[in-house]
Formats: sequence, structure tokens, C-alpha cells
Amino acid sequence: MSNTAEPLKSLTQEGVSIWLDDLSRKRIASGNLAELIERKHVVGVTTNPSIFQAAIGSGEGYEEQLADLAVRGVTVDEAVRMMTTADVRAAADILRPVYDATRGRDGRVSIEVDPRLAHDTAATVAEAKQFGWLVDRPNVMIKIPATKAGLPAITEVIGLGISVNVTLIFSLERYREVMDAYLAGLEKAKAAGIDLSTVHSVASFFVSRVDSEIDKRLAKVGTDEALALRGRAALANARLAFEAYEGVFAADRWTALATASANKQRPLWASTGVKDAAYKDTLYVDELVAPGTVNTMPEATLDATADHGDIHGDSVTGGYAQARADLGAVERLGISYDEVVKQLEDEGVSKFEAAWEDLLRVVATTLSSKGVEGE
Repeated sequence: MSNTAEPLKSLTQEGVSIWLDDLSRKRIASGNLAELIERKHVVGVTTNPSIFQAAIGSGEGYEEQLADLAVRGVTVDEAVRMMTTADVRAAADILRPVYDATRGRDGRVSIEVDPRLAHDTAATVAEAKQFGWLVDRPNVMIKIPATKAGLPAITEVIGLGISVNVTLIFSLERYREVMDAYLAGLEKAKAAGIDLSTVHSVASFFVSRVDSEIDKRLAKVGTDEALALRGRAALANARLAFEAYEGVFAADRWTALATASANKQRPLWASTGVKDAAYKDTLYVDELVAPGTVNTMPEATLDATADHGDIHGDSVTGGYAQARADLGAVERLGISYDEVVKQLEDEGVSKFEAAWEDLLRVVATTLSSKGVEGE
């Protein structure tokens, strides 16, 4: 692997912020996160319930804290909250110099509200506020899913001056609603006298899962035309999302907020590890280069990009017509875009709920084994 990681340097120079889609206590304690910041141009970290399930489920690095929590007789939910926020706090401290150098744009660590609250607006807002004071770092971002119930929660939380990472966005319509919720939140914050320059947000637009689902349906159609469209829908969807972003943040509503020092809500490409071995492993990095975006990568994708990424300038803004043509061709084959993105949102919430429930079970067993009832 290249020590210089030239493709990652090129990606950064094109205006793409590289965030790591992973966190664990081992990664923090070993110095690996600090090394990725220094050598791999990583300027942020994202977490989700599946990431914490893998990290805490392994047990590595959490033994002492788990023993202390067991002695205190805390509930399982409390134990998980203490462990995850401790990791996020430590990562935020490691990234603090990046946060300071970029004036809050990067150096961010995201932590997601309990996925079981995805359809409860009031509980989502309450948990976001609690995470804000529990982590107690200016560079934390609270992740809120882009469900129907999540949209008003985004507005409310942004209105309180808390920075938000909106997650699980699959559809263009929902993405527009997310941007609208962000602007409404900024307007509330402005009315409350909050300094808008301190509020940041990213909108996590999921990529690879769109191809996984649409490719499956194209294979079922089975014609030459259908098979030729495989691997095109996810990029088309993401490129049209960027077009929507450009439109919203060039309009008068945004201009009024920009004059009050507001920050744009940057598009963040999520789910960027390819799920089909037939595709180049850096596909969703090479082909989604646009200024003012974030790409959060699992470590395997980060390493692959460092080694053989092909960064050749902006690979998004010139492709809107082709993107519309690709999605139109998929629709004409009888594959419903609306049906696919609705299914992906529902599955996304369900997967995170399942991962969280699994994590709670693992922690409950561990607490119980130390002689303390978990609940």
C-alpha cells in the first residue's frame, strides 16, 4: 500500500472531506485513529448501531468499564450509552485539532440516537439533547434518521444550535425534505439569537444499497438492456442528489441565512463500500468527487482508495443528464424507484434496530455474568 496515499490527497484537494465509517476503543487506544488522521487524510468519524455492535460485541477494550458498570448495577441501556459516548468523546478529542483548524467544518464525530426512536419525534429530540451534554464536545454531531418523524426532530435540534448528521437518506424527495428541515431549523436558531456559524450539518445519502436492490431487480428482468444498467442507479441517484443540493443552496431562502453566517448542509456519501465483487472497490469514491462533499468510508474502502483510487477531478456535476437517463431506463423496465427507496429506508431502520437489540443482549449477558442483573 502506498505510504503517500496520493489518491486520498487528491480527493482532499478536490474538496472532498474523508471521514472514517468506523470506531472502536481498540482503534482509539492503539493510536490507529490518530495515525489515519496523520497519514490517510481522515478528518472525521461516523458511527452507527452496527459499528458499535461490532466494537462492543468483541469485548476488546471494554472489560474494565463493563466491570465498573456491573458493580454500579446500571441498566443495560445506561451501560451502552456510557460506553458509546465514552468512545465518541475520546475520538472527538483526537479530532479536535482538525475541528479547530477547519473552524468546525471537519474534525467531527457522529453518534446516532437510539434507532428504536426512529418514528418518535419527541424522544429523538430528547435523546439528541442528552447526547449533546453527555458527550460534551463541540465537535460531536448527533445522527438523526431521515424518517417522517425524524424530519421535525431535525428542525427542532438544529433550532437549538446542535449540529446534526441526518442519516438513512435514499430518495431524492426525502433529501429535499431533509434540506428543508435543516433550513427551517436554522431559521428557528436565528430567531432564538443563536450564532449560526456554530451550527453544522451533513446529509448522509446512502449509495451502495441502492445498487444492491436495483441490480437484483434488473437481474430478474434479465434482458441485455436490463443487465447493462447494473451498477448505474446508485451513482445516478447520488448525482441527482447533488444537483438538488446545488439548487437549494443557490436559492433566496439560503442566501438570507448565508448572510447570517450559516453553513451549508454538506452532502455526505454513505454506504460507499461496494457490495458486488464485480465492481471496482473504489467505485463509490472515484465516481462521486464533488467540491464541498464528505465521503465516509469503511477502512477497507479507505485503504483501497489510498492504494489504487482513480481521482480525476469532479465526477458528479457534469453527469446530471446521464443520471436522469439511467434512472428513467430503470423505471421503464418496470422497476419502481419510489418502491425501492421506501423499502431501503424501512430496511435501514430495521437493520440498525436489530444491531442495537443484539448489542443490548450482549451487554446484558456480560453484566449478568459479573453478578449483576442488567435490567
